[in-house]
Amino acid sequence: MDSIRGRAASVLIGLATAFVVVAVVLPLFLNPVWVTFEQGRAQAAAWTGFSESELRAATDSVLADLVIGPPDFDVAVAGTPVLDERERGHMRDVRGVFIGFFAVALVLALAALIVAARRRGAARTRTWNAVRGGAVALVAALAVGGVVSLVAFDTLFEVFHEVFFAGGSYTFDPATERLVQLFPFQFWQETAIVVGAVCVVLAAAVAVIAHGRAEAAVAALGASAGRDGAIVDGTSPSASAAGSPR
Repeated sequence: MDSIRGRAASVLIGLATAFVVVAVVLPLFLNPVWVTFEQGRAQAAAWTGFSESELRAATDSVLADLVIGPPDFDVAVAGTPVLDERERGHMRDVRGVFIGFFAVALVLALAALIVAARRRGAARTRTWNAVRGGAVALVAALAVGGVVSLVAFDTLFEVFHEVFFAGGSYTFDPATERLVQLFPFQFWQETAIVVGAVCVVLAAAVAVIAHGRAEAAVAALGASAGRDGAIVDGTSPSASAAGSPR
């Protein structure tokens, strides 16, 4: 039973590690600097017909409603609403998915910290091994996802929406609807690739650090066992020093 609980605890720590890495990286791209850069590459101004100032005002308002709230998404350009009600509804759904993801990441992180804080001795090594395992698993999953996205990103994008959003709530016509004009397909494809790459780099760094901490924990346990054995044999370092010939 203890072994099962230990493995479950390690799985929890590994899962928390993967979620936290992604949760740290995602907010880095929810900012006007990145969005402006990628909209330029995806030619959002040409899609929308907005001037650069109009495009910035509309996009910044959508980002603010997404990240800060309230989620009204009611920005207007020249007195005309940018998004229709169905588009605003989808953005509220997107915000709900974001909030849900970060809430799960927070709960997992807190649970993992509680488990790690209760572990002593050799169990600390298992904790760092679990962190390393979660980071390596994330790297592997993102590597597979990256290969798929290079050849079939549209399919991956569609599956993601089918899983997290109601059918029909996320299909928009780029010829007439502003949401997919503000954020064209190229925007999402390139953003997803860069987010995945940054997650891989961070997860790899976490794996290296966790590996080093696990080895340090093993070395500390070995040193502690050596000292305990010397004392049991009646040859503790202090005793040996006192009885040795000068």
